[in-house]
This record gives sequence, structure tokens and C-alpha cells, in this order.
Amino acid sequence: MSTTAPHPMQAKRRVLLAALMGTAVEFYDFFIYGTAAALVFGPLFFPAASPAAQTLLAFASFGLAFVARPLGAVVFGHFGDRIGRKSTLVASLLTMGISTVAIALLPTYAQAGWIAPALLCLMRFGQGFGLGGEWGGAALLTAEHAPPGWEARFVSIMQLGSPIGFFAANGVFLLIGLLLDDAQFMAWGWRLPFIASAVLVILGLWIRLKIEETPQFQEAVAREEVIRVPFVEIVSRHGWQVLAGAAGVVATFAVFYLATSFALALAVSSLGYERESFLLLQILANCFYVVGILIAGVWADRLGPRRVLIVGAACTALLGLVFEAGLRSGSMAVAGVTLSAAMFVLGLNNGPLGAWLATLFPVRSRYTGVSLAFNLGGILGGAVVPFIAQLLVVQGSSQTTSVLLLTAGLATLAGTILGRSRPTIDIEQGKTA
Repeated sequence: MSTTAPHPMQAKRRVLLAALMGTAVEFYDFFIYGTAAALVFGPLFFPAASPAAQTLLAFASFGLAFVARPLGAVVFGHFGDRIGRKSTLVASLLTMGISTVAIALLPTYAQAGWIAPALLCLMRFGQGFGLGGEWGGAALLTAEHAPPGWEARFVSIMQLGSPIGFFAANGVFLLIGLLLDDAQFMAWGWRLPFIASAVLVILGLWIRLKIEETPQFQEAVAREEVIRVPFVEIVSRHGWQVLAGAAGVVATFAVFYLATSFALALAVSSLGYERESFLLLQILANCFYVVGILIAGVWADRLGPRRVLIVGAACTALLGLVFEAGLRSGSMAVAGVTLSAAMFVLGLNNGPLGAWLATLFPVRSRYTGVSLAFNLGGILGGAVVPFIAQLLVVQGSSQTTSVLLLTAGLATLAGTILGRSRPTIDIEQGKTA
């Protein structure tokens, strides 16, 4: 009696859920920090002459995590390539979660002086260190469990953790803003989203402890392909691929943070939008992010992730022509359309990204290579770009954010063109196809 084989996503639902939960926690943690940096961290932790300067300092602390992320990529990548994806992902999620919850317990500058911003920066560094091993490992967890021809769609499910984390973070801040007045929010309400992260981390850990190691890593171990120091191999033999991969990541981070944290800071502090109204607008635009990711995942399995990423890079450059003009239009409807377009473009960039990066490196050093490329690109797109954008606001010349998006799009376009995919590995035969 014949039985129908289960759908690939049904057969691997626990793996997909484990990757999805970890990515959701990752982006929730980053979104709540970015939102808090835009709304409260400036006056609470960084005394300065003007509100804009306070926000600038808060975004500087925001960017600190991107310095820590490559370090985390090297450390967690080492163990991910040596002992396995599963165990390393559990450690990275735990490191990230402890640092995030600790932020909720910190004293403010008024309570502890310079110790307060120092501790905030330390916890932000811990966040970034843990995150350095999170995204790359989650992408490989899905890609290496996927049947042939399903890699991009599997990774796109993991990528849905980003809009889920965004929705959860903005939803929590929106709910708190509606229930508390400004004084309560500034006094203690901002701490609640960081405490809530503990629930997500515990759930994510519980799921990850129940999954199996990826077949491709198990095959590499069986063939004795595990190497002693993956970082040395990546730098010495695949350095160009790391640089190309990092360039390919820039547009994702640039659009991501300009359309979320920077847009929120600009809208509330400079353009006169109500905080809750703009948060709701960002939540609605987030739906287009989901659509973009899912469309990109399907296209990437049909056309190849590289081609879809090239389309996303070109759209990023075009987005730069209208992004800030739409935000500054004075119309909530126009601002909403602008944010929706930006989030859809973000989906086109982010959806195929993990599947594309996985093709650049061999299995035996892939965790290190993917994590390092992703997080080096994050320094440019996720730390430098928002900081420069906010610096331009302080100087009164923020209209040039269009140049930032154009540059990010061209960087990703160059990375996808120059990055060379490796031959696929036939797991059953143990040879290159």
C-alpha cells in the first residue's frame, strides 16, 4: 500500500520553527533596542546639549553591536563548523537573550552617572556578540535541511522571523504607549519589552534542543572534513567570497534600519508625527515585508537566489530617489506608501540572502564564512548608514539619505555579481555535482 510523502516543509516543520523562532528573537531584540534608541535612550542614558545629539549618541550605542557581531561570527562560527549547527545556535540564542533582558534592569544616567551608559554599551556589545552567530547558523540550519530545489524557500521561512520580530517589537511599544502616559513610559514602561524577550528566548531554546543536526554537516563529519580552525581557511582560501558576501548584505541592512529605527526617529523628533500613529504605520508596512520575502523565496528557487538579489539591489537604488521625500511629504498616506515600498524592497533583498550566502562557501567552513560575511556587511549597512543618516539630521542636511540607499544598492549589486557560487554537494554520493 503506497503512502504519500509528506510535504517538505511539513516533514521539516520542527527545524523551520526552530530557525524561525531564533530569528524572530534576534530581530525582536534588535528592533526594541532600535526603537528605544529612537525614543528614550537619548535622554535617559546620554546627557547632551540637544535632543538630536542625544539621539545621535543613542544610535552610536546601537551601532556598537555591529562591531561585536563579527567577533561573535568568528567565535560561534568556529564551534558551528567544529561541533555542529544545533549546539552553537543554542549558545548564541542564550547569549543574546541574557544581554537583552539585562538591559531592562539597568539604572539610568540620573541614577548611576556614567556607569549607566557604560553598562548599556556593554549589554549592547553582548547582544551583538550573540547575534554574530545567530543569523548565519539559522540560515544554514534551514538550507542544509532542505531537499534539493527548496533551499531558498526554506531559508525564506526563517527570514519571516524578521517581520515577526518587527511586528512584535512595534506592537509591544504601541500597546505600552497606549496604556501609559509619557511620564510612566519614560520612567519604567520602556523596560517591559526587554523583559518580555525572556519568554521568547525560553521558547526558542526549548524548540532548538529538540531538533537534529543538519544532514550536510553530519556528512562532512563522516567524511572527516571538519577542520581545526575554520576562520583561517575562510580568510586564506575564501577571503574574496567573504568580501563579496559582505557587499551583498549591505542593502538589506541599510533599508532595514533606515525604514525602521531611523524613520521612526525622524518622524517623531523632526517631522511632528505622533509616536503611536507612526508605529502603527510601520506595523502595516511590515505586511509588505512578509510578501516580499515569500515572493523572493519562490523566485529564488526558480531563477536562483543571485538573480533575485540583483533585482533587490536595483530596487534599493531606485528607492533612494523617493524615500525621504515620501517621509517628508507631510501626508500620512504618502509616508505609509513609502514605508510599504521600502519594506517590500527589503523583502526582495532579505528573502534570497541566506540561500545565496550558503552557496559561496564549502560545508566544512560555511558557518564561519556566512556569519562573517553577513556581519561585516552589517557594519556598513546597519551601523554606519543609520549613524550617518542621523548625523545628517543633526546638521540639518538629511535629504542626502537618498545617496545612502543608492550606495547600498550599488554595493549589493557589485557583491552579487562578483561573488562566485560553489558547486552543489551531492550528499548521497559525497561528491560535487
